[in-house]
Amino acid sequence: MDSLNYQVGFGNHFATEAEPGTLPVGRNSPQRVAHGLYAELLSGSAFTAPRAENRRSWMYRRRPSLVTGSYAPLAHAFWKTGARDGTAAPPNPMRWHPTAVPEEPLDFIDGLRTMVVNGDADAQTGMAAHLVLMNRPMGRRALVNADGEMLIVPQQGQLHVSTELGVLQAGPGEVLLLPRGLAFKVDVSGPAIAYVCENYGAPFKLPELGPIGSNGLANARDFQAPVAAFEADEGPYQMVKRYGGALWAATQAHSPFDVVAWHGTLAPLRYDTRHFNTLGSISFDHPDPSIFTVLTSPSDTPGTANCDFVIFPPRWLVAEDTFRPPWFHRNLMSEFMGLVHGQYDAKPEGFKPGGASLHNCMVPHGPDAEAFERASAAELAPHKLDHTLAFMFESRWRFHLTEWAQRAGARDERYADCWAGLQDHFKS
Repeated sequence: MDSLNYQVGFGNHFATEAEPGTLPVGRNSPQRVAHGLYAELLSGSAFTAPRAENRRSWMYRRRPSLVTGSYAPLAHAFWKTGARDGTAAPPNPMRWHPTAVPEEPLDFIDGLRTMVVNGDADAQTGMAAHLVLMNRPMGRRALVNADGEMLIVPQQGQLHVSTELGVLQAGPGEVLLLPRGLAFKVDVSGPAIAYVCENYGAPFKLPELGPIGSNGLANARDFQAPVAAFEADEGPYQMVKRYGGALWAATQAHSPFDVVAWHGTLAPLRYDTRHFNTLGSISFDHPDPSIFTVLTSPSDTPGTANCDFVIFPPRWLVAEDTFRPPWFHRNLMSEFMGLVHGQYDAKPEGFKPGGASLHNCMVPHGPDAEAFERASAAELAPHKLDHTLAFMFESRWRFHLTEWAQRAGARDERYADCWAGLQDHFKS
């Protein structure tokens, strides 16, 4: 299982085979599949979903995915799901310092630490934000998340991700989108850190562009799907399933990564944020941060997302007579932020790579005193913010805190002090 070639496009119908002559012609489930394989359908939407929103892929594999042992509960102290697994957050801005990868052996599953949660996986609403601290490969272990799709944002180290549909690799500056119900494993060769959005709601898609027109933000052609590749090594695998907010484990006698060919519209994807086409003001003021939306999970209220994935990449600032960092504001949406690398312009010192912040619905926030003073006095020549990448998981639902986020020691108890220097300069 060594192929790292990619197909491109978001929402495309892909077709790929690791063994020539495997894909059937003119039908999906012939009486006999070539090479003695089995046909299996993975549906990421209801059968009757509109054609443009219907996501499914046909797989042609050595054994159906149902050939596994019985599942038994698997304990995990730190992976939480939905508002029920958190406690109400106070109406305060919150921030966390970076957390180092522990010395104890941790793979992607063992190293996952939920920070904030909302919604309900069974009701298919809301999301959870996790931090993953890992230092060893999953090896002969695979994860199937039946509760939601997973958007992985690497912060440190390279991730080698094997899925049923092929292999993806990603490091800092790239993101991975793994569909609900698809088996995968994450291998690393050293300490690695990633942020994860576990989306219980509608699948992520590209946002509409409206008055922007036909070009800008993330382009569909820059999303990469893997070509078919299968793992030939025999031997048992531990299958771990996230199901109903709990973890379950079974052992099967073979690899789940045995798909020889597949075609369809449901696929794991890799996206390089360096391809994001940032847009902004060329006169005065600056647009809302929604202009930086890469992917959106819509809700039943138009324009109010279940979850948005927003990035703040390198970009030019050119607006005249404008306070250029993010302004002070309160928002209906709740914002969980992370910093992959570099410096965030609204918090030049206190917000560090690998850290996080939370500003829930209607909690005031904005640039710290240092950023305000500097930006208020700066000469407004064209200026490029470079060597930086921050992101935001934004949700219509208020986030609840997990015990780990409150007690693990990384929480910055003095976060509010960063605004203490904002003085009353009023003159009548």
